[in-house]
Amino acid sequence: MSEQPPGERDIGTTAERRGVRIGVDVGSVRVGIAVSDPNGILATPLVTLARAKDGSDIGELAGLVGVHEAVEVIVGLPIGLSGRDGTAADLARAYAAELAAHVAPVPVRLVDERLTTVSAERVLRDRGVRGKARRKVVDQAAAVVILQAALDTERARWRKTE
Repeated sequence: MSEQPPGERDIGTTAERRGVRIGVDVGSVRVGIAVSDPNGILATPLVTLARAKDGSDIGELAGLVGVHEAVEVIVGLPIGLSGRDGTAADLARAYAAELAAHVAPVPVRLVDERLTTVSAERVLRDRGVRGKARRKVVDQAAAVVILQAALDTERARWRKTE
């Protein structure tokens, strides 16, 4: 077995990987959600959930995993530019662990998401989305960036093994 980057695991073959994936950008106020097509090619924004002290946002997300019959949930792990975990990474790890308990046996995987919110902000700004409108969708856009990067990495690995 080849060594995987931190937060990654062996992802199997193309035949084993057909199905919808859910991408998650965890924030302290909002959680952005993206979804892929069943072939795992394209990530699109789905919804932004408000973080709730009672954890109901995790229940909502678990419901989306069921409705979309997701085969995997990919949660962004905001590792600092120095490569160290900070408070945001701790928050994402705890969120992913709680989510995993709600969606089992669907796997929840953490992936490095350095600078995804910055990338999402840039794309939205370039498209002319401003102010409050941008704040409403930036978490979804970041979830799309996280999920698309994971999908692209998975496809690149398939090509290397075929």
